[in-house]
Amino acid sequence: MTAQSQAPDGGAGPAASRLQRTIALVGLMGVGKSTVGRKLAESLGSPFVDSDEEIEKAAGLSVQEIFERHGEPEFRRGERRVIERLLAGPPIILATGGGAYIDPTTRALMKEKATTVWLRADLDLIWKRVNRRDTRPLLKRENPRQVLADLNEARAPIYAEADIVVDSGDFPASEAAKAIREKLGLL
Repeated sequence: MTAQSQAPDGGAGPAASRLQRTIALVGLMGVGKSTVGRKLAESLGSPFVDSDEEIEKAAGLSVQEIFERHGEPEFRRGERRVIERLLAGPPIILATGGGAYIDPTTRALMKEKATTVWLRADLDLIWKRVNRRDTRPLLKRENPRQVLADLNEARAPIYAEADIVVDSGDFPASEAAKAIREKLGLL
């Protein structure tokens, strides 16, 4: 799937016309930002963009390769540039990487230019989801389950600064998308 997908009507439906700001989904890896984001965009007739896919396209490397070759600080700089570019354009549904909102500069930019939504999920469910693949650079360490728990504990207070919080549990992504629309008055 491409990094950007759009509704058949080009995003010009009635719901899309009410989307005045980008909706940026933030939260820990594996909470469902991309999956819920696609459902939300589809339901609103709005474009969807996954920032990780945009970073990969810009760098010509996977996120994992960027981490391995250049390190996390360089990845975060590229991530900030990509998110800044995306937020300068028309309103979209934006799924961000798990660490994007943790960077103070990126977080300030998102707070200024977007409505932020913290997708929150139970740690056991997140572990079940992320453990299916080995493409998560931050989990390529000894005791990845503990690394995930530590990331969750450290990042939760920062994610809590988002404009709204929506739980993303073990239920269809369309339900989380609907909860976001309800909280934003976009039904």
